[in-house]
Amino acid sequence: QVQLVESGGGLVQAGGSLRLSCAASGKFFSINLMGWYRRAPGKQRELVAQITSGGTTDYAEFAKGRFTISRDNAKNTVYLEINSLKLEDTGVYYCATDVRPTSGSAWITNWGQGTQVVVSS
Repeated sequence: QVQLVESGGGLVQAGGSLRLSCAASGKFFSINLMGWYRRAPGKQRELVAQITSGGTTDYAEFAKGRFTISRDNAKNTVYLEINSLKLEDTGVYYCATDVRPTSGSAWITNWGQGTQVVVSS
C-alpha cells in the first residue's frame, strides 16, 4: 500500500510562485515515474509534468518555461515549482507515481488526494 501526500498548495497572487511537494510512503519495492497532473475548474485532468527515477523529464506544452519538476529519490518525493503564476493555473494538482509493490509485480499507478491552487488577480 502506497500513500501519497501532497502539500504546498494555497492562495497566491498572479505573478507569484509556488512549490508543491508529494511524498510517497508505505511498503513498496521501487518507484519509477512520478508526475503532476492538474484539473482546472470545468476541465478534465491533464498532465503537467513527469520525471523518471533517472531524472528524465517531460512537460506538457503549456508547462514549458514556468513549471519545473524535480525529485529526491532518497525521500521518494517529487516537487513541482510553478513560477509567474497565471489565473489559468488555478485548479487541483494531483501527484501520481508508478510503483512496483514487489520485485516481481507489475507497475501500479497511485494517485494523491490533490492540493488546491488558487491564483488571484
